[in-house]
Amino acid sequence: MLSSLHTNDKDARKRTDVLRIVLMGDTHGEHRRLDVPDGDFLFHTGDFTLFNRSRDAVRDFNQSLLELPHRRRVVIPGSHDFRFGDRKWRRLISAATFLCNESVELDRIRLWGSPITPSNFESFGAASEVDCGHIFAGIPAGTDLVITHGPPFGILDVAAADGRHHGCPYLRSAIRCVQPAPHVFGHIHESYGVAAVEGTVFVNAALAGPGYRLTRRPVVNEYDRLTRRVWLIEERGK
Repeated sequence: MLSSLHTNDKDARKRTDVLRIVLMGDTHGEHRRLDVPDGDFLFHTGDFTLFNRSRDAVRDFNQSLLELPHRRRVVIPGSHDFRFGDRKWRRLISAATFLCNESVELDRIRLWGSPITPSNFESFGAASEVDCGHIFAGIPAGTDLVITHGPPFGILDVAAADGRHHGCPYLRSAIRCVQPAPHVFGHIHESYGVAAVEGTVFVNAALAGPGYRLTRRPVVNEYDRLTRRVWLIEERGK
């Protein structure tokens, strides 16, 4: 399996097996301020709320998803999205496929999504490193695309506050074994960007900046289902 990062491959984009995928995360209740590009798929990597203060805010996020043109939408919760361990809260997100340490196949793409981070004081924080290892070891072989809230260790995971890596080494190990074409995440706002490492395209799609204000726009990729290659179409900075 080979996954690589390219730009401006017009011939590949003409193929029916190429899907336009819009990636975003860490919108923290500011989703109405976004200009979301069109595409086939939309992935949200969690933290769609700011400490999940009300059902009405979640319902508004769900309504905003319904208003988007993407035929497939996938959402995972994040470290701010408290209460989503409860299935009653998960059902509020009816406009998207909601993943929580589980797999789904959509349009012949095998996806796996998880909200888990190593920060045990936040929502979906793992209680121990052993827990992280057990959860990420469950990513099925043959998964095409992985969506997590937190980053893998050493890749787009440096926080400005302390200059340290905050990613999970167990997630990095699992990604190295499974080798999905893209691995999409957020959580560490300051490390927004794209990197190609060890055969996988990594995207930190965190859109929030200081004060949880949105300072970036969604990343747009195109993904070829036949070759499992990823093309970066647009990475919009500040």
